[in-house]
Amino acid sequence: MTHFQMIFSVAALATACLVGAADAKTYKTDQGHTEVRFSWSHAGVSVQAAEFTVADGTLDLDPEMPEAASLNVTIAANSLASGFGPLDDHLKSADFLEVETFPEITFVSTSVEKTGENTANVTGDLTIHGTTQSVTLETTLTHIGEHPLGGAIDYYKGDWAAFTATTVLEDHMAFGVGGFSTGPITINIVTELKATD
Repeated sequence: MTHFQMIFSVAALATACLVGAADAKTYKTDQGHTEVRFSWSHAGVSVQAAEFTVADGTLDLDPEMPEAASLNVTIAANSLASGFGPLDDHLKSADFLEVETFPEITFVSTSVEKTGENTANVTGDLTIHGTTQSVTLETTLTHIGEHPLGGAIDYYKGDWAAFTATTVLEDHMAFGVGGFSTGPITINIVTELKATD
């Protein structure tokens, strides 16, 4: 390789890195369009469900390099809502989530594996009740770019990302939650996120 070719190659690499950096964005969850729902079997008789209504997430994403993405989410444990007050109180009590002692549930991604054109497995550390376990979210990117409502409503101007995700906790007692097993707990997430820059 000649000296000129070496300089050209370095310049090309630097340009590529700058272009990649320009494409990378930081997105924040839009609370009004973010749902964190979970469901479980009630003694095999029926499937019950509840939702955490307060979730604050940050996604760093370059669509050209999805494997380099990172996701960080904090959920307010006390925001649990099932639609039935006595059940909410019980799930928030020391019998289960003990929200006064452990007010936050967090997820911090550790790796991203692309599984399809718009799908990826996002593995990370999930902390519930002060206990951390590795879990994998099966995610689907449902939107990236300008929001369809941006032309009509100022709030939606700019770039947005959206995805769905699901995972199954085979044994919630591994987190120290609950004194008996109700079988697997399925978590389903739907979220829209707005670019901060």
